[in-house]
Amino acid sequence: MPRPGQVKSSSDDRFSDRIAIGVLTRAFPPELVDEVVAGCGRVEQRQRLLPDRVVVYFVLAMCLFSGQGYEEVARLLTHGLERMGRWKGTWRVPTTAAIGRARLRLGPEPLKALFARVCRPVATEETSGAWYRGWRLVAVDGTTFDVPDTEANAAFFGRPGVSRGQEKSAYPQVRVAALAECGTHAVFAAEAGPPAVHETELAQRLFSSLTPGMLLLADRGFRGFDLWRAAAATGADLLWRVRNDAVLPVRALLEDGSYLSEIVAARDKNRRANPARVRVIEYTLGSETVYRLITTILDPRAASAASLAALYAQRWEIESTLDEIKTHLGGPRLVLRSQHPRGAEQEIFAFLLVHHALRDLMHQAARQADHDPDRVSFTRTLRVVRRHVTDQAAFSPLPAGPGTGHVPA
Repeated sequence: MPRPGQVKSSSDDRFSDRIAIGVLTRAFPPELVDEVVAGCGRVEQRQRLLPDRVVVYFVLAMCLFSGQGYEEVARLLTHGLERMGRWKGTWRVPTTAAIGRARLRLGPEPLKALFARVCRPVATEETSGAWYRGWRLVAVDGTTFDVPDTEANAAFFGRPGVSRGQEKSAYPQVRVAALAECGTHAVFAAEAGPPAVHETELAQRLFSSLTPGMLLLADRGFRGFDLWRAAAATGADLLWRVRNDAVLPVRALLEDGSYLSEIVAARDKNRRANPARVRVIEYTLGSETVYRLITTILDPRAASAASLAALYAQRWEIESTLDEIKTHLGGPRLVLRSQHPRGAEQEIFAFLLVHHALRDLMHQAARQADHDPDRVSFTRTLRVVRRHVTDQAAFSPLPAGPGTGHVPA
């Protein structure tokens, strides 16, 4: 009879030979995980109870089962094997301390590399709600994650001020900027840093993921001539809200009520040197809220002022996306688990990877049913995936090679 904390098995293999993980291996195949782990220099010299491949999937499962303790996550991953009678020896679930050491050894680099390899926009030409006249709709926004109040986290991240800077927040925080596809909520670029790094600086690091044929939506927080120029230089088109007091001289009135103008850097505001041409769209919602949008789409025949004003509402999709990650996947009042800054970065990219896997699955389901992906419930999908993870076939966590790889059910 196995002791508490042990899993009975039907073979002499160790847990490091097989682990049940389910839907995540379909999104992130073991061979790809091995490749990115090796590419980050994580070449193991000896067989471990928790090889790096296992740790990658454990960190993903840790975010999928947010709110569960380390050891409970390990039990959830092995439950399917135990129930199916695949083991005949015993295997002791790693302790919280052992899992923590394994996470530190792995670091954030393999999760970031996996994100860069896998996370892309997923909409096809037939995806409802993802396009406007050939433009793929994407948005940029930022958020923060609370991290445990440890000395290491506080020293690296700091505590941002609340109440006009007179008080400090209860937890250190990580700032994250992300690009997401509006029609599918798929996050395809992200950067993390301390709150002292402004979200516009993080956003600029994302722009290499923009391509011609995208239309990038942004709110008033993403301001600045240099930021605009950097985004426009990618070939993507832009539709950004600006402050109502922004200086936008009328250069030419257009038939749809919009007008051509120009923006300059603050350092050139007196000379109006090196301007960038923009088109301005102004409209009012309700009786008081005035919106001012600027866009790189200068020809109203390509996109009318009324259609762009209506289209700007799609920017809220990225706020819903971040809420899915933090509130639904992470749980209400989410505080990350990681006691160290590198662990916090690792955990954030694991959340982003799991969310992308779920959103890709939802997009596939919507395509099969000929539905808009927005009609598929994220919370219901999350419940279904959590329920089925432990009912899937096992895979070998060992590096791919002769006699390794997928193990059939």
